[in-house]
Amino acid sequence: MFDNLKNYEILLASNSPRRRELLKGLDIEYKVTALPDVDESFPDGLPGEEIPVYISKNKAEAYRSSMEHNTLLITADTIVWLDGVVYGKPIDAQDAKNMLRVLSGKTHQVITGVCIYTKDKEKSFAAVTNVTFDILTDAQIDYYIDNYKPFDKAGAYGIQEWIGYTGVKSIEGSYFNVMGLPIQRLSKELEQF
Repeated sequence: MFDNLKNYEILLASNSPRRRELLKGLDIEYKVTALPDVDESFPDGLPGEEIPVYISKNKAEAYRSSMEHNTLLITADTIVWLDGVVYGKPIDAQDAKNMLRVLSGKTHQVITGVCIYTKDKEKSFAAVTNVTFDILTDAQIDYYIDNYKPFDKAGAYGIQEWIGYTGVKSIEGSYFNVMGLPIQRLSKELEQF
């Protein structure tokens, strides 16, 4: 598999342990890199699906000057999108509580933008998963935040953690996308790259 990638040094530009775990599942040799303070802002008015793609492209561009011609870089960004509002990583426990209260009892979208990038070629895409939460009590929200500290997760939750077991009623789309990397789609794109 992935014979087309054998001449590349593959880099995953991410601090996310979940993305590392998911990419490892493809049995591809890769290294992890992460620049500090990569700009994750985006222009106002971008539609939900375009936001994480825009950010993942910006992340890739930040590495351009340090890349070799045989480097293949994978960047990604995940947002939670509900009623035209982006829910990124919470800044503190109160922000996390507010996010989970908003998501409680509703269906939101988890959108991950991915950029596969070399000095000569670029492929970007977005994957969308609909996630429906049951109604969450304040006690459930407090328990989750106190015990799982979801401050590095878009929307203040990890579907693979306690809140996913107890609070998620249904998902439509890729489970792994909600974890932070639409690995099936990424696999397909890498095979064709």
